[in-house]
Amino acid sequence: MDASPLGSVDKALLALDTLAGFGAAGAPLAVLAQTVGVSKPTLHRTLSALRHRGYAEQTPEGAYRLGPAAVALGSTYLAEENLPALLHPALTALSEKTDELVHLGVLAGREVVYLDKVEPQRAVRVWSAVGRRRAAATTALGRALLSVQDLDEAALVRFAGTDTSTQQLRGALDGARTSGIADETEENEAGIACIAVPLLRAGRAVAAVSITAPVERLTGDARAERVAALRDVLPALLPAGLAVPTAT
Repeated sequence: MDASPLGSVDKALLALDTLAGFGAAGAPLAVLAQTVGVSKPTLHRTLSALRHRGYAEQTPEGAYRLGPAAVALGSTYLAEENLPALLHPALTALSEKTDELVHLGVLAGREVVYLDKVEPQRAVRVWSAVGRRRAAATTALGRALLSVQDLDEAALVRFAGTDTSTQQLRGALDGARTSGIADETEENEAGIACIAVPLLRAGRAVAAVSITAPVERLTGDARAERVAALRDVLPALLPAGLAVPTAT
Protein backbone atom coordinates (compact mmCIF):
# COMPACT_ATOMS: atom_id res chain seq x y z
CA MET A 1 0.00 0.00 0.00
CA ASP A 2 1.29 3.48 -0.86
CA ALA A 3 2.30 5.79 1.97
CA SER A 4 -0.35 8.21 3.14
CA PRO A 5 0.09 11.75 1.77
CA LEU A 6 -0.48 13.11 5.27
CA GLY A 7 0.83 10.94 8.07
CA SER A 8 -0.93 12.68 10.95
CA VAL A 9 -4.32 12.26 9.31
CA ASP A 10 -3.53 8.63 8.52
CA LYS A 11 -2.67 7.99 12.19
CA ALA A 12 -5.98 9.52 13.25
CA LEU A 13 -7.91 7.35 10.80
CA LEU A 14 -6.05 4.23 11.92
CA ALA A 15 -6.85 5.15 15.51
CA LEU A 16 -10.55 5.46 14.66
CA ASP A 17 -10.53 2.08 12.90
CA THR A 18 -8.83 0.53 15.91
CA LEU A 19 -11.24 2.11 18.40
CA ALA A 20 -14.18 0.80 16.36
CA GLY A 21 -12.74 -2.70 16.56
CA PHE A 22 -12.64 -2.63 20.35
CA GLY A 23 -16.32 -1.67 20.59
CA ALA A 24 -18.07 -0.01 23.52
CA ALA A 25 -15.59 -1.33 26.10
CA GLY A 26 -12.69 0.43 24.40
CA ALA A 27 -9.05 -0.35 25.19
CA PRO A 28 -6.15 1.11 27.21
CA LEU A 29 -3.66 3.41 25.52
CA ALA A 30 -0.90 0.77 25.54
CA VAL A 31 -3.07 -1.79 23.77
CA LEU A 32 -4.23 0.74 21.20
CA ALA A 33 -0.67 1.92 20.52
CA GLN A 34 0.49 -1.64 19.96
CA THR A 35 -2.43 -2.35 17.64
CA VAL A 36 -1.98 0.85 15.62
CA GLY A 37 1.79 0.40 15.55
CA VAL A 38 2.84 3.76 17.00
CA SER A 39 4.34 4.93 20.28
CA LYS A 40 2.13 5.73 23.24
CA PRO A 41 3.07 9.45 23.27
CA THR A 42 2.25 9.76 19.56
CA LEU A 43 -1.10 8.00 19.91
CA HIS A 44 -1.92 9.98 23.04
CA ARG A 45 -1.60 13.23 21.05
CA THR A 46 -3.79 11.81 18.27
CA LEU A 47 -6.42 10.66 20.75
CA SER A 48 -6.38 14.05 22.46
CA ALA A 49 -7.21 15.71 19.14
CA LEU A 50 -9.97 13.18 18.48
CA ARG A 51 -11.40 13.72 21.95
CA HIS A 52 -11.40 17.48 21.37
CA ARG A 53 -13.80 17.00 18.44
CA GLY A 54 -15.85 14.25 20.08
CA TYR A 55 -14.52 11.44 17.89
CA ALA A 56 -13.03 9.62 20.86
CA GLU A 57 -13.77 9.52 24.57
CA GLN A 58 -12.46 7.90 27.73
CA THR A 59 -14.41 5.58 29.98
CA PRO A 60 -14.31 6.10 33.78
CA GLU A 61 -11.72 3.30 33.88
CA GLY A 62 -9.46 5.20 31.47
CA ALA A 63 -10.01 3.12 28.33
CA TYR A 64 -10.45 4.92 25.02
CA ARG A 65 -13.40 4.27 22.73
CA LEU A 66 -15.25 5.91 19.83
CA GLY A 67 -16.99 9.14 20.76
CA PRO A 68 -20.49 10.30 19.80
CA ALA A 69 -19.27 12.38 16.85
CA ALA A 70 -17.83 9.28 15.17
CA VAL A 71 -20.98 7.27 15.79
CA ALA A 72 -23.11 10.11 14.39
CA LEU A 73 -21.24 10.15 11.06
CA GLY A 74 -22.95 7.03 9.75
CA SER A 75 -26.37 8.16 10.91
CA THR A 76 -25.95 11.55 9.27
CA TYR A 77 -24.69 10.03 6.03
CA LEU A 78 -27.61 7.59 5.86
CA ALA A 79 -30.23 10.07 7.05
CA GLU A 80 -33.63 9.92 5.36
CA GLU A 81 -33.02 13.06 3.31
CA ASN A 82 -29.81 11.60 1.85
CA LEU A 83 -31.16 8.17 0.97
CA PRO A 84 -32.75 9.01 -2.42
CA ALA A 85 -29.48 10.39 -3.79
CA LEU A 86 -27.36 7.64 -2.22
CA LEU A 87 -29.59 4.80 -3.42
CA HIS A 88 -30.83 6.07 -6.78
CA PRO A 89 -28.07 4.29 -8.75
CA ALA A 90 -28.98 1.00 -7.08
CA LEU A 91 -32.68 1.54 -7.82
CA THR A 92 -31.87 2.34 -11.45
CA ALA A 93 -29.76 -0.78 -11.86
CA LEU A 94 -32.49 -2.93 -10.30
CA SER A 95 -35.14 -1.44 -12.58
CA GLU A 96 -32.96 -1.95 -15.66
CA LYS A 97 -32.24 -5.55 -14.66
CA THR A 98 -35.91 -6.45 -14.15
CA ASP A 99 -37.61 -3.88 -16.41
CA GLU A 100 -40.01 -3.19 -13.55
CA LEU A 101 -41.06 -0.28 -11.36
CA VAL A 102 -38.80 0.09 -8.31
CA HIS A 103 -39.56 2.08 -5.14
CA LEU A 104 -37.62 3.28 -2.10
CA GLY A 105 -39.59 3.84 1.11
CA VAL A 106 -39.21 4.53 4.81
CA LEU A 107 -41.45 4.05 7.81
CA ALA A 108 -43.30 7.08 9.20
CA GLY A 109 -45.54 6.06 12.07
CA ARG A 110 -47.98 3.45 10.75
CA GLU A 111 -47.31 4.40 7.14
CA VAL A 112 -44.70 3.98 4.46
CA VAL A 113 -43.53 7.12 2.66
CA TYR A 114 -42.23 6.69 -0.89
CA LEU A 115 -38.93 8.58 -1.18
CA ASP A 116 -37.92 7.67 -4.73
CA LYS A 117 -38.96 5.59 -7.71
CA VAL A 118 -37.49 4.45 -11.01
CA GLU A 119 -39.84 3.55 -13.85
CA PRO A 120 -39.01 0.86 -16.43
CA GLN A 121 -38.84 1.25 -20.19
CA ARG A 122 -42.08 -0.66 -20.61
CA ALA A 123 -45.43 0.99 -19.87
CA VAL A 124 -46.37 1.07 -16.18
CA ARG A 125 -49.99 0.41 -15.32
CA VAL A 126 -49.78 1.25 -11.63
CA TRP A 127 -50.02 4.77 -10.23
CA SER A 128 -47.26 5.83 -7.88
CA ALA A 129 -45.65 9.06 -6.77
CA VAL A 130 -42.77 10.19 -4.60
CA GLY A 131 -44.21 11.42 -1.30
CA ARG A 132 -47.15 9.04 -1.46
CA ARG A 133 -48.12 7.33 1.79
CA ARG A 134 -49.64 3.89 2.33
CA ALA A 135 -50.41 1.79 5.38
CA ALA A 136 -47.24 -0.15 6.23
CA ALA A 137 -49.25 -3.25 7.13
CA THR A 138 -50.58 -3.73 3.58
CA THR A 139 -47.49 -2.89 1.53
CA ALA A 140 -44.44 -4.98 0.74
CA LEU A 141 -42.22 -2.02 1.65
CA GLY A 142 -43.90 -1.67 5.04
CA ARG A 143 -43.82 -5.38 5.75
CA ALA A 144 -40.13 -5.51 4.88
CA LEU A 145 -39.46 -2.71 7.37
CA LEU A 146 -41.62 -4.25 10.10
CA SER A 147 -40.25 -7.76 9.61
CA VAL A 148 -36.93 -6.87 11.24
CA GLN A 149 -38.55 -5.23 14.27
CA ASP A 150 -39.39 -7.04 17.49
CA LEU A 151 -43.11 -6.26 17.58
CA ASP A 152 -45.24 -7.34 20.51
CA GLU A 153 -48.96 -8.09 20.19
CA ALA A 154 -49.95 -4.50 20.96
CA ALA A 155 -47.68 -3.19 18.21
CA LEU A 156 -49.07 -5.71 15.72
CA VAL A 157 -52.60 -4.60 16.55
CA ARG A 158 -51.60 -0.94 16.16
CA PHE A 159 -49.95 -1.46 12.78
CA ALA A 160 -52.78 -3.66 11.50
CA GLY A 161 -55.39 -1.08 12.50
CA THR A 162 -58.41 -1.34 10.24
CA ASP A 163 -56.29 -2.00 7.16
CA THR A 164 -55.77 -5.73 7.73
CA SER A 165 -56.15 -8.37 10.42
CA THR A 166 -53.51 -8.92 13.07
CA GLN A 167 -53.35 -12.57 12.05
CA GLN A 168 -52.71 -11.72 8.40
CA LEU A 169 -50.04 -9.18 9.31
CA ARG A 170 -48.31 -11.64 11.66
CA GLY A 171 -48.28 -14.28 8.92
CA ALA A 172 -46.87 -11.83 6.37
CA LEU A 173 -44.09 -10.74 8.72
CA ASP A 174 -43.23 -14.32 9.68
CA GLY A 175 -42.94 -15.18 5.99
CA ALA A 176 -40.74 -12.16 5.33
CA ARG A 177 -38.41 -13.08 8.20
CA THR A 178 -38.06 -16.64 6.95
CA SER A 179 -37.48 -15.85 3.28
CA GLY A 180 -35.88 -12.41 3.59
CA ILE A 181 -38.50 -11.14 1.11
CA ALA A 182 -41.73 -9.34 2.00
CA ASP A 183 -44.62 -9.41 -0.45
CA GLU A 184 -48.11 -8.16 -1.16
CA THR A 185 -50.52 -9.31 -3.85
CA GLU A 186 -53.50 -7.21 -4.98
CA GLU A 187 -54.06 -5.73 -1.52
CA ASN A 188 -53.72 -2.16 -2.79
CA GLU A 189 -54.48 -2.42 -6.49
CA ALA A 190 -56.16 -5.14 -8.54
CA GLY A 191 -53.73 -7.10 -10.71
CA ILE A 192 -50.64 -5.63 -9.04
CA ALA A 193 -48.15 -7.30 -6.68
CA CYS A 194 -44.96 -6.21 -4.92
CA ILE A 195 -41.92 -7.80 -3.34
CA ALA A 196 -39.47 -5.92 -1.08
CA VAL A 197 -36.38 -6.17 1.08
CA PRO A 198 -35.37 -4.01 4.04
CA LEU A 199 -32.06 -2.14 4.00
CA LEU A 200 -30.27 -2.73 7.29
CA ARG A 201 -27.73 -0.64 9.13
CA ALA A 202 -26.30 -2.37 12.21
CA GLY A 203 -29.32 -4.69 12.18
CA ARG A 204 -31.88 -1.87 12.06
CA ALA A 205 -34.01 -1.16 8.99
CA VAL A 206 -33.47 2.37 7.67
CA ALA A 207 -35.41 1.92 4.42
CA ALA A 208 -36.80 -0.69 2.04
CA VAL A 209 -36.71 -1.29 -1.71
CA SER A 210 -39.52 -2.90 -3.68
CA ILE A 211 -40.30 -4.20 -7.14
CA THR A 212 -43.87 -3.57 -8.31
CA ALA A 213 -45.32 -5.47 -11.26
CA PRO A 214 -48.45 -7.14 -12.63
CA VAL A 215 -49.28 -10.31 -10.69
CA GLU A 216 -48.33 -12.58 -13.56
CA ARG A 217 -44.76 -11.26 -13.45
CA LEU A 218 -44.44 -11.92 -9.72
CA THR A 219 -45.37 -15.59 -9.70
CA GLY A 220 -43.41 -18.74 -10.49
CA ASP A 221 -40.15 -18.44 -12.39
CA ALA A 222 -40.72 -14.74 -13.10
CA ARG A 223 -40.96 -14.02 -9.37
CA ALA A 224 -37.83 -16.05 -8.71
CA GLU A 225 -35.92 -13.95 -11.23
CA ARG A 226 -37.01 -10.71 -9.56
CA VAL A 227 -36.23 -12.04 -6.10
CA ALA A 228 -32.77 -12.98 -7.36
CA ALA A 229 -32.30 -9.42 -8.64
CA LEU A 230 -33.18 -8.00 -5.23
CA ARG A 231 -30.65 -10.32 -3.60
CA ASP A 232 -27.86 -10.05 -6.19
CA VAL A 233 -28.06 -6.67 -7.94
CA LEU A 234 -29.07 -4.49 -5.01
CA PRO A 235 -26.50 -5.47 -2.33
CA ALA A 236 -23.54 -4.86 -4.64
CA LEU A 237 -24.59 -1.24 -5.18
CA LEU A 238 -25.55 -0.24 -1.65
CA PRO A 239 -23.57 2.48 0.16
CA ALA A 240 -21.12 1.28 2.80
CA GLY A 241 -22.92 0.34 6.00
CA LEU A 242 -26.12 -0.91 4.38
CA ALA A 243 -27.07 -4.54 3.74
CA VAL A 244 -30.07 -6.72 2.97
CA PRO A 245 -31.06 -9.67 5.17
CA THR A 246 -30.54 -13.25 4.14
CA ALA A 247 -33.14 -16.01 4.29
CA THR A 248 -33.26 -17.93 7.58
